[in-house]
Amino acid sequence: MAITVVTHTKTYPYNDPTPERPVTMRARDLQAAEFMQAHNHPWGQVTFALEGVLRVAANGSSWIVPPLRAIWIAPEVMHEVTVLETARLRPLCVLAARAPFAGNECKVLAVSPLLRELIVALEQLDPGAEPAREALLAELILDELGRSATRPIRVPLPEDKRLKVLCSALIDDPGSPQTLEHWARQVGASERTLARLFERELGLTFGQWRQQVRLAHAAPMIARGMPMSQVAEQLGYASQSAFSAMFKKTFGTTPSAFFADSGG
Repeated sequence: MAITVVTHTKTYPYNDPTPERPVTMRARDLQAAEFMQAHNHPWGQVTFALEGVLRVAANGSSWIVPPLRAIWIAPEVMHEVTVLETARLRPLCVLAARAPFAGNECKVLAVSPLLRELIVALEQLDPGAEPAREALLAELILDELGRSATRPIRVPLPEDKRLKVLCSALIDDPGSPQTLEHWARQVGASERTLARLFERELGLTFGQWRQQVRLAHAAPMIARGMPMSQVAEQLGYASQSAFSAMFKKTFGTTPSAFFADSGG
């Protein structure tokens, strides 16, 4: 699938946050395989799509973001976004001084029905035309963001070039059954070397890392209502029960309960 690099995007006017307008929006509709190169900005960003699925990479990690999930990206943090499914991207720009979370770590947010409707209401405003209403919406959004539950499914990313090739291939095809021995032949390194690199760079074994990738990809599938048996099959599990058992071992709850509790 060809990747289209987004270099110029249509945005609303007056969309840089200010003390008077601490929350603004940069709305755009993007097609699958569009890609926003690594960039940063002085404000924080809530990366969210009303529809579609995104992949966000920042701080050496990657996240799959379906609707009703969002990623908080702190001010000045470099990040890039890949559109996995046609998306109605509605990111919020948050003034650095009003950031709802401290530090530079990214956070996975469960977007509540209230937060979603507040974002929709902000989009519908004519910027600058209703300052009182805009101010109220901004304060409510900031309050709701700070209350958003975080349910991280983090996929750490490597620096080693050989590991990058392997990890990129598995992120694109999480259901691949290929062993570490197979990937060692593909990338020109021994199986033992790759195993050491996983432990050293990512803090996980090959199997644990692949499991995180599969969990991340499960989120948009489950959010779309795909039957759990199909999710398990597409992600390379022998059965639905095998997938559910792995999920429960990781998160202490079943997949359906996890996504019901987190809002999607």
